[in-house]
Amino acid sequence: MPEESVIAEIPLVGPLAGESAATPSRSPAARPRAEASWLCASALDRERMLDMDRRLAPVRSLALGVLALAALLNAHWLGLWTLLPLVAAAGAFALASRLSEHTERPEYVLFGSWVVSELVIAATVVIAGLDSTLLAWLAIPVVTLSARFSGHGVLAGVGVAVGLCVGVALLTDAAAISAYPPLLVGPAAVVIAVGILSTALMRSDTEHRDEAVVDQLTGMLNRNALMRRAFELEEQARLTGDPVGIVVGDLDHFKQVNDTLGHAVGDAVLADVAYAIRKQLRAFDLVYRLGGEEFLVLIPGADSAETAAIAESLRRTIAAQPFAGREVTMTFGVSATERGQGFEYEPQFERADAALYEAKRSGRNRVVTAAVP
Repeated sequence: MPEESVIAEIPLVGPLAGESAATPSRSPAARPRAEASWLCASALDRERMLDMDRRLAPVRSLALGVLALAALLNAHWLGLWTLLPLVAAAGAFALASRLSEHTERPEYVLFGSWVVSELVIAATVVIAGLDSTLLAWLAIPVVTLSARFSGHGVLAGVGVAVGLCVGVALLTDAAAISAYPPLLVGPAAVVIAVGILSTALMRSDTEHRDEAVVDQLTGMLNRNALMRRAFELEEQARLTGDPVGIVVGDLDHFKQVNDTLGHAVGDAVLADVAYAIRKQLRAFDLVYRLGGEEFLVLIPGADSAETAAIAESLRRTIAAQPFAGREVTMTFGVSATERGQGFEYEPQFERADAALYEAKRSGRNRVVTAAVP
């Protein structure tokens, strides 16, 4: 039978201390998230989308800067008002980036901000007129679709862009389009072609990167991806002062599963446990397979109590259901920083790892929390 969880404090120096009986209640931060949506085919796709959005942010700012320069160069003919839509688009992207960190469905927020960028360009073309040759600008945001969304999201985005292209052209000067269809056909073809080419290139790049950063058995990210994300969180914590939590978990007596039931069953257990863990976490909590039956979760914005509550939620979830027809339990070690304290991955991981071993020595199927430095 599963044991009750125990949250214990482990000092940073000296011998490991015993357990205490304090078990925090589950925090709102530990709400389960949806596994998939029509914009993200899996939790891993959602994690990749959020990672790509962070990488696109500086490039997006540079692209908006280029468009702003073009607006300034054309100010004599079009006026300075064309800068206002670019400011609106920049604001929408900034707001979306903030909101995406606090929702279970960040893909909808990011897709919404993408649609706003297309609407801003469409409004600019309507005001400037079809002869401004700005209609092809609708293809610019299309480049980013395949970097963040599934095939459904790419199709929807291209559909929005083409629809706006047709609508704007007919609304602005239907007579000119009737007299000279290439004014519409050309930009629409550019939108579709950019969508096709960027998708093909991104799919190829994703497959190659997946081989390097994704564990093929569980679909989780691996150590290579972990170190990149840990470095990003160190920089983020330095700038914002936000806390960061680490949960290290290990399946109990997993060797017995392999020895008695075979490695095929063991692999099935690992894959099912990985799926159950992902379902319990938020969109921006990233989970990694360290190797064997050991997993690690990075939890941005979570202090020690919140991180321990999430670990306890994971422990209960694993203990409450069979995996591949077998009862399985899991032991967890937790460490976290407090707000303003800064985050360094290596020493914090060592504290979580020490807490994990203390939990194993104390009987397994429990959570032990390292003391905050």
